[in-house]
Amino acid sequence: MSLLSKLRCITLDVTGTLMAYKGELGDYYCMAAKSVGLPCPDYKRVHEGFKLAYSEMAKQYPCFGFAAKMPNILWWKNCVRDSFIRAGYEYDEETFEKIFKRIYASFGSSAPYKVFPDSQPFLKWAHEEGLKVGIVSNAEYRYQDVILPALGLNQGLEWDFGVFSGLEGVEKPDPRIYEIALERAGNIAPEEALHIGDSMRKDYMPAKSIGMQAILLDRFKTSDAVEWRKSGAIVLPDLIEAQKWITSEGSNFS
Repeated sequence: MSLLSKLRCITLDVTGTLMAYKGELGDYYCMAAKSVGLPCPDYKRVHEGFKLAYSEMAKQYPCFGFAAKMPNILWWKNCVRDSFIRAGYEYDEETFEKIFKRIYASFGSSAPYKVFPDSQPFLKWAHEEGLKVGIVSNAEYRYQDVILPALGLNQGLEWDFGVFSGLEGVEKPDPRIYEIALERAGNIAPEEALHIGDSMRKDYMPAKSIGMQAILLDRFKTSDAVEWRKSGAIVLPDLIEAQKWITSEGSNFS
């Protein structure tokens, strides 16, 4: 018997699963600085600065400031400003405002992202099989309202419901985000749902902990995949292989 015959719902992570960033973060920060006539910041320093700034903001104001009722734009403004400062670039308020507006607009559009070629066909196939399709992502509201539709991944066509941390106030790896997904799918049983993502910690383990089926994608041939397989996880290179696995007789799921 195939796993497909037991499923009523498939949920998917977004970044690294359905789409990826185009280029490097530093490209967009550099372009924003150049647009106001400033020299290009050092990519590596900005990238490292961003990682630290993002981590600090996420710790202080999780889920993009959900509990603190912080506006999304203010959360990102603090994060971007801190990224530059940590990288050694401090701009006056007027200059920073111009740079930030450019960065915020870029990351709120389809420009920095590319959809994997197998994403849309997979989502359409899942719908044709009568499955509910959900998105579970540690992302803010613009993924749902702007970014995914701009990339041709539309609610109602490619996916039915979304659970986004910035809108829910819960983020992966908290298993509650997956419980919300099961409710949105129509209160289905965990064993009737499959989650597909690219992180052992944020996708596979929390989904499995509440009884869901789970698959990990290793699109970028990460060295971590060796350990994932050793721990018993099903690790596949892309959604084409995931579809084959789901429909194969005797899929080894519990």
